[in-house]
Amino acid sequence: MTKFFQEFREFAVKGNVVDMAVGIIIGGAFTLIVQSLVADVMNPLIGLLVGGVDFSNLFVVLRQGAVGGPYATLADAQAAGAVTLNLGLFINAVVSFTIVAFVVFLLVRTINRLKREEAVAPASPTEQPCPYCLMVVPIKATRCGHCTATLSKPEAVETMVDTPSAAPPAK
Repeated sequence: MTKFFQEFREFAVKGNVVDMAVGIIIGGAFTLIVQSLVADVMNPLIGLLVGGVDFSNLFVVLRQGAVGGPYATLADAQAAGAVTLNLGLFINAVVSFTIVAFVVFLLVRTINRLKREEAVAPASPTEQPCPYCLMVVPIKATRCGHCTATLSKPEAVETMVDTPSAAPPAK
């Protein structure tokens, strides 16, 4: 049993699990901010643009409750026991989802761009061209395996490739 708890502790304190937990907590807090943005800022503005509609109280009564309608607000309809189709709450959820999805897209896009910049770092060369036959040989080679020319250090090879007058060695 102690081995089980030891394995669980090792799993729980791994970096990925802790990172995931922090992400979930921050995601929950971010969701509350987005919900407030949608309900308190965006919906009143959108409602004002479309003629004063309050999306949080946009509903359709499917069946009257114990107290007959019309109901002024969704809360009144639900208190009366009416069955309602809550279109405004659905619109709020769609707008919230769209905002969260857009922010996550921007975050992932930025992370991917940073990863691409890290991956572009050039590696040190492992091969070089022979200055005489121009075949590729390992950078540490002292002789070309193709034309048997004696090779110099890589810095000298680069200057020799640039000069077209270099003649191949006699065999």
